[in-house]
Amino acid sequence: MSERAAAEPRPRALVVDDDAGVRYTLREILESEGLDVTEAADGMQALERLAEAAPDLVLTDLRMPRMDGMELLRRIGTGPGAPRVVMVTAHGSERQAVEAIKAGAWDYFRKPFEPEELLAVVRRATEAARLRAQNERLTGELALSRTMIFDSPAMSRLAALVARVGPRDVAVLLTGESGTGKERVAEALVQASRRAARPFVRFNCASLVADLAEAELFGHVRGAFTGAVRTRVGLFGEADGGTILLDEVGELPLALQAKLLRVLQEGEIRPVGEERSRNVDVRVIAATNRDLAERVSRGAFREDLYWRLNVVHLHVPALREHPEDIPLLARHFLARFSERFGTGPLRAGDEVFGRLVAWHWPGNVRELEHSIEKLVALSHDGTLDPALLPPGTDGGTGERGEVLAMTLKGRVDAFERGLVVEALRASAGNRTEAARKLGISRVTLHDKLHKHGLARGGDEQ
Repeated sequence: MSERAAAEPRPRALVVDDDAGVRYTLREILESEGLDVTEAADGMQALERLAEAAPDLVLTDLRMPRMDGMELLRRIGTGPGAPRVVMVTAHGSERQAVEAIKAGAWDYFRKPFEPEELLAVVRRATEAARLRAQNERLTGELALSRTMIFDSPAMSRLAALVARVGPRDVAVLLTGESGTGKERVAEALVQASRRAARPFVRFNCASLVADLAEAELFGHVRGAFTGAVRTRVGLFGEADGGTILLDEVGELPLALQAKLLRVLQEGEIRPVGEERSRNVDVRVIAATNRDLAERVSRGAFREDLYWRLNVVHLHVPALREHPEDIPLLARHFLARFSERFGTGPLRAGDEVFGRLVAWHWPGNVRELEHSIEKLVALSHDGTLDPALLPPGTDGGTGERGEVLAMTLKGRVDAFERGLVVEALRASAGNRTEAARKLGISRVTLHDKLHKHGLARGGDEQ
């Protein structure tokens, strides 16, 4: 049984026509079919609303003032992320409709139209959009699953965005708390990109002082400074044709931010001690656990650089936001460290997994990994001792006096949800078997599935 979002989002349509009456009729028909509808009076207004509305489908009249349907079709384009465009033509305009199909339109229908004729076209277009979105999600999950372990709706949504953004050669800003796996998401973006076979270079922006960081990033000539005994191309030079990850980009010194901005704007670097610049073709992915917008407001980060890096923003959720992934991650780390330490198979009781799921993990996946490493390293007789788990997982406070972020009810619900997920997984989705493992009736299990948002398919036996 897969843990996915309970319902797919409603398809979205943008209706473009200079006749308000036609727009009203189309809206009524489309909304009765379950679509979210946005309107525009002409092609110019439609272009303004495209980004905000993000439609799956555009229904546009052919003849309109300011910008007609053909020009709107050309502006929208036919790329992988473009919406399906359906032309609405007047009687006798079949030749223009055929030209529109050749230019990339999905289909057309004539005015006056029958609602069923219109709906037949719309249903085909929205089904194609649904299949494309499903393919993007699965592609993203494949890319992200190569670097991360997950089965939660929160991470599946991130995976779908990775699939959509990966092939598009734009700068990406990754945000999230420390230990959430931002570097793993960066790796998935690279694997989903056209630069997957090209160099992937990483740089921690907090690791060096400004002068040394500049030479490390952009290179230097021999003798440019004390210790420069040979010429180096720098990390941007090494990444030419590929991707560079700027980790902890919020720590980049202001003087160096201006030089990075030049690289993003002009595609040029100037090695330290060199008089001429050289061109580089590098995709930039930046990662930070800081609030860059807040740093911009304090003058600690350049606003122009912020917007250059923030072309696409992906937020990596904290582990407490997808606790259903904790048992999966724990089993993965248990297997890894058992092999590393040569302990052989280890037994983990319900108490171990219950406490893992209930804890809020301020250090996120990294903290969970280190905790499992310690648990395996100190285990004996093939059994994991819950007492070796971090202070606080027993319901108290941590070493730094951290109070549990979850209420008692929240911790109990998280524990219960984790047990239900584990039982379903162990039963391959068979609810009768899962109920037997949990020692409850199928009716009670059914109630708990709805309570925890898990009632989405599975074997009804």
